[in-house]
Amino acid sequence: MARVSDVEIDQVPEDVRPIYERYANEYGPFLNQVKVFAHRPVALKHMIGMLLEFYDEALLPKRYLEIALVTVSKINECKYCISHHAPRAVQHGLSEAAVEGILGDSVDGFDELDMLVRDYAVQVTNNFQYIREKVFDDLKQHFTEEQIVELTLRIALCGFFNRFNDALQIEIEPGLVSSL
Repeated sequence: MARVSDVEIDQVPEDVRPIYERYANEYGPFLNQVKVFAHRPVALKHMIGMLLEFYDEALLPKRYLEIALVTVSKINECKYCISHHAPRAVQHGLSEAAVEGILGDSVDGFDELDMLVRDYAVQVTNNFQYIREKVFDDLKQHFTEEQIVELTLRIALCGFFNRFNDALQIEIEPGLVSSL
């Protein structure tokens, strides 16, 4: 059980219930996380609502998003996030070996662009103040500036979610596998 109580859907204001419901079910099996987020309906409305809007827009290809999120979650050793995003990464074409070894020097099945996204996620997580201009030149060869902004935002948000989930000890939903 998390370090705070669960907030059920009938306990949140009506205007955020659709966000609660959708995030818990359609976006992914994030029920335990949304039950904690629901303590602050404004955060549920805006932060989780923003993730749902990104999901609907699908501006950033899911493969690269999942590479970034699994990378950050592996760096931060967030079992909750890995258990949710590793299967998504596999759904978007990564092998289980790639997910498992995503922080290695070479990654099974990764091409140059996959490695660029992985390396960018590592740099944003660990050395954001030292990212070289060449990295952005390389990213601009494959992504629009709008996509680069979203990728950076999602990498940084993932670090937030890693800390939020682990600090509050949010449990992994039944049926998901915890791995690192």
